[in-house]
Amino acid sequence: MKLFANILILFFLTSCATIVNDANVPVTLSFSDGSSGTCNLSNKRAQYKVDVPGTSQIRRSDDALKYDCKTAGGKTAFGSIPSEMEGAKLAGSVVFFDLGITDSITDKHRTYTPNFTIPVK
Repeated sequence: MKLFANILILFFLTSCATIVNDANVPVTLSFSDGSSGTCNLSNKRAQYKVDVPGTSQIRRSDDALKYDCKTAGGKTAFGSIPSEMEGAKLAGSVVFFDLGITDSITDKHRTYTPNFTIPVK
């Protein structure tokens, strides 16, 4: 019985980020010149059309968040925001022996910079 209880506890503690983290992360975007406009955002999990400045809920992914933007004045900008790994979630995965397998499938251990200024010229 004790062995079964220990296995059950380990099962519920695996995939820490998958259990704790939401699938989406808020990202606030603004243009460097203070103007407004729209951006098309994409990663391997989702695509969005968002208004800038503003905050959007973006699906976590292990690849960069690509942006293609146009300001109200007609200026354009494109580039990407790198995906980062949450270190505490990685450490938790190692401690609880799942080695991040489930988290690597769901990408819930990844995040994007919460505030990003898009450079426009």
